[in-house]
Amino acid sequence: MQNSYHELTITLDEQYVDLIADYVMNICDEAVEFGTDKIIIRSEDDLTSVKEALLSLQSELPEDIHLHFHLEEKENVDWIKAYQDSIEPIEAGKFYIFPSWYEPKEGLINIKIDPALAFGSGHHATTFSCLSAISTYVKEGDRVADIGCGSGILGLAATKLGAEVELCDTDPVSVESCQANFKLNEATYAKLWEGSVDKAQGQYDVVIANIIADVLRFLANDLKKAVKPGGYLILSGILDKKEELVKASFSDLTLKERILKDEWVTLIFKKSH
Repeated sequence: MQNSYHELTITLDEQYVDLIADYVMNICDEAVEFGTDKIIIRSEDDLTSVKEALLSLQSELPEDIHLHFHLEEKENVDWIKAYQDSIEPIEAGKFYIFPSWYEPKEGLINIKIDPALAFGSGHHATTFSCLSAISTYVKEGDRVADIGCGSGILGLAATKLGAEVELCDTDPVSVESCQANFKLNEATYAKLWEGSVDKAQGQYDVVIANIIADVLRFLANDLKKAVKPGGYLILSGILDKKEELVKASFSDLTLKERILKDEWVTLIFKKSH
């Protein structure tokens, strides 16, 4: 262990903490801690590149998000162990999501995910709700697409239920994390690519997209085209204040279920024709 480490503290409006934390966990595989109005990243490597990536993100997002940064070098402690001690397994739907330093649980479908990888460890409200929806709407033999797969946890869940799964993400780090997590769980996917739903081939029984609301609206036509008649579209990553905007973009589908957890909404639509 090195004698020092780098700590990047990002202070921001409380309503944007989840959004920015998701992005951070997609672009770096370091320990991330987030609270009411701040996100803290710790690494033995310099975190300047992470700060620069966040500045770039801030300039591209439609919301006026103000991020304040404090980067410093500190004397090293065993913060990795402290971080691991703070992460506990969770149960979501039929699934038991646990980090590699825990044991699997009998009676549930086990998925091993180390939270320090790309977004999607089951602890975030959107991932939790998607796992619940997958438990209900995905069945053995289904063809499933996970759009914006992050860590691959949702595609892994569908695979564990016997579905044939294809996954994609525009972020290369997420694609690598997805590969690693499938290997960690001794699972296989049908296809994995860097990119979005526009590269998908054919139609699917279930399409899952756990992305922010504005991107869901931008991808609406492609997402709807990817669903077979009679199939389901699971949409998440939607703050409750953006729910009606998303519903309007998918109003030609039938809303089957709405799941609310904290301030995050998951919508399950059915395509009738």
